[in-house]
Amino acid sequence: MDSTVDNRRFISDSSDSHLLSSPNSFSLCAGSLLPRLPPIYHTARVFKAPSKYVFDVKDPGMHMSVNGDKVENFEGLNLQAFEVVHRVTVGGPKVTPFNDTLWRTWVPDNEYLKSSEGSTSMYFGGRIRYHVGGASREVGPDNVYNSARLIESKNASIPNVKLTWEFPVTEGYKHLVRMHFCDIASISLGLLVFNVYVNGNLAYKDLDLSAATNFMLASPFYVDFVVDGDHSGVLSVSVGPSNNSMAYAVDAILNGVEIMKMNNSVGSLDGDLPAESVLKCWPRRSPGILLPLIALVCLLLSLSAIIHRRNARVDSVPWSKLPVDAPEISPKEGKHQLSSKV
Repeated sequence: MDSTVDNRRFISDSSDSHLLSSPNSFSLCAGSLLPRLPPIYHTARVFKAPSKYVFDVKDPGMHMSVNGDKVENFEGLNLQAFEVVHRVTVGGPKVTPFNDTLWRTWVPDNEYLKSSEGSTSMYFGGRIRYHVGGASREVGPDNVYNSARLIESKNASIPNVKLTWEFPVTEGYKHLVRMHFCDIASISLGLLVFNVYVNGNLAYKDLDLSAATNFMLASPFYVDFVVDGDHSGVLSVSVGPSNNSMAYAVDAILNGVEIMKMNNSVGSLDGDLPAESVLKCWPRRSPGILLPLIALVCLLLSLSAIIHRRNARVDSVPWSKLPVDAPEISPKEGKHQLSSKV
C-alpha cells in the first residue's frame, strides 16, 4: 500500500505494478504495528529469484537512490556549488586568517556544543604530521588540529556518553559536513576507535584513526558527509565510543567541523531560480524583446547627448580678450587716460 514519510510519498510495488519485474516474489506485512515506526517499515517484499525495478525518469539532471540505512556514496560533489555556513575549531580558541594558509576564520565550538559532560578539551604542543595523500594545511591549519575535545575512560569501564554539536542550517537544502580528526591524545597507536554520527544516524562505524593515517599519531584526517535537508533547521554531529573502544584510553575525539550549504536542484544557493539561468535563457527565448530594448536605450542616449549640446550653446557667453593698453576714465576729471600695463 502507498505510504507517506516526512512529506515524501512512496507508491506500492504491487504485483501488477509496471515498475517491478520479478519471476518469483511475495510481500510481507507486520502483524503488530509499532507506533514510533513509520508505515513504510511495516511492509517488505521477499525475492526468490533475481528481480529488478524499472523507473521512468523524464526530467534531466542528477537523480539519487536512497537506501534504508540512510548512508550511501555521493557522486558528483565537484559539480556542486557551496556556501560556508559554519567553520568551527573544537576545544581551542578562535583561529584568525593570519593563522590559516587560506585566510579562513575558525570560531570556537562553545555555543554549538550541546553538553560538555563527560568530555575534556586538550591542546597539543607538538608538531602536526601531515602525510602525502592525507589532509594538508589547506584542508585544515595546525591551530585546528592541535586542539580537540575528547571522551576518555579513566577506569576499566567505557563511558556511555556522546559528544554532540548542533548547528542552525537552512531548511530544504543539502549540506556538506566535513569533520576533522587528529589523534593528539593517544600514547600509542591503535588505541582510538570510535563511532561518528550525523543527525543521530550512525555515519562512520569504528573509525580507527591509526589505520586511516597510515599508523601515525598527530596526523590529520577528515571525512565528508552529504546530509539531506529537512524542516528542523538544525544539523547535529556526534562522536562516541564504539563496541571496539578500549578502557583506559581515549574513546572519541573531534578537532574541527565545517558545514557548507549545497546548491538546490536548479543550481541556486538562495531561492528557486538563480539569476544565472535567467541571463542564459532570456536572450535565446525572447530575441524580439531584447533587440528593440537595446535600440530604445541607444535612442535615449542619443537624444540626451543632443539636448546636452543645445543647452551648452545657449548657456555660453561670448567674450574677447582685452587689449594691453586700455583707456581708463578718471572719475574726477571725466577724461580718458592711457595706462600702460605690462
